[in-house]
Amino acid sequence: MEKNGLFSQRIRLRHLHTFVAVAQQGTLGRAAETLNLSQPALSKTLNELEQLTGTRLFDRGRMGAHLTVVGEQFLTHAVRVLDALNTAGQALSHKEGVNSDVVRVGALPTAALGIMPPAIGEFHRHLPHITLQVATMNNPMLLAGLKTGELDIGIGRMSDPEMMSGLNYELLFLESLKLVVHPRHPLLKDTVTLSRVMEWPVVVAPQGTAPRQHTEALLAAQGCSLPSGCIETLSASLSRQLTVEYNYVWFVPSGAVKDDLKQGALTALPIPAQGAGEPIGIITRIDAPLSAAAQTLLSAIRKSMPV
Repeated sequence: MEKNGLFSQRIRLRHLHTFVAVAQQGTLGRAAETLNLSQPALSKTLNELEQLTGTRLFDRGRMGAHLTVVGEQFLTHAVRVLDALNTAGQALSHKEGVNSDVVRVGALPTAALGIMPPAIGEFHRHLPHITLQVATMNNPMLLAGLKTGELDIGIGRMSDPEMMSGLNYELLFLESLKLVVHPRHPLLKDTVTLSRVMEWPVVVAPQGTAPRQHTEALLAAQGCSLPSGCIETLSASLSRQLTVEYNYVWFVPSGAVKDDLKQGALTALPIPAQGAGEPIGIITRIDAPLSAAAQTLLSAIRKSMPV
């Protein structure tokens, strides 16, 4: 109790804003820019928070800052505090009769590439004057954005019960892992095995993400490991360009490349994925009714799904 009391007395909003910004941006440098702080000042605040909590909240390395298990749990509580303040501020400044003409969406990078283009086209056929703000982000920050009211709709993965508290989840489809290359790739001239694939440069998701976990599980099951010099990125557009134009092998969730596979821009290698696939769905807040425009977008997203 004494430790909890000391934590409550010393914790400040700047600690929470800093923590959430680093979780959202993935690196201390980008978080510092977002908060208009110097990186040393941000690092100092983050270190203070970790001293107050008595544990490490991020694993920091060359590829950025990734939430630890405890960090993901603390994120839930941090966003609840910021959400309560945001709700209070909205109540104080609320004006009757003012309707929002913006729908804010957060999506996993690969989900945005595979789902959003046809859904946006359908949406704007009905509501051409409504602005859509679409941000790509990792799943913890997607859930946090929904809870703080910064997002209206999320396209992401089911998480643990504590992270999903206060949220609705509607399954859209099961997303499997595919290994894709351009149709002229030299690999397609030989018998394709996973060990043979690993002789070529690969593009994978960063550590700590679900696609990376599935990639490593597939490799481990066949006694393989990632080659040196691989490209680690959350950018689906960069990954696609590297794969279409160069001899990279992209480990990618199937939903992101369904149109490219259908149109022949990319070819899937005959490497079977493990398991039934990762569930991808629509996530919304339980206590925040959606606007008519947001409901229209949801209908467009459902309509864009294959039967």
